[in-house]
Amino acid sequence: MLRAGGIHRGQQGLPPSELLAAHAWDVKGALRAGCAAAFVSRPGKVLEPLAPRPDVVGADLEAVAARLIALEQ
Repeated sequence: MLRAGGIHRGQQGLPPSELLAAHAWDVKGALRAGCAAAFVSRPGKVLEPLAPRPDVVGADLEAVAARLIALEQ
């Protein structure tokens, strides 16, 4: 299940959730907190080159959602 707020869950001692983010710093933070992360690549938005690569990257929300669903099956 896709949920926002995975970082808070991790801070509370609960298992981390997945986080879907469109900003590189959100992805970086989610991955460092132990969450799975996806990045929607939009014009002018790029991943940080030194940060870990998110679990899913796609050109638009539909592509990212399809990949996330495939990962859960």
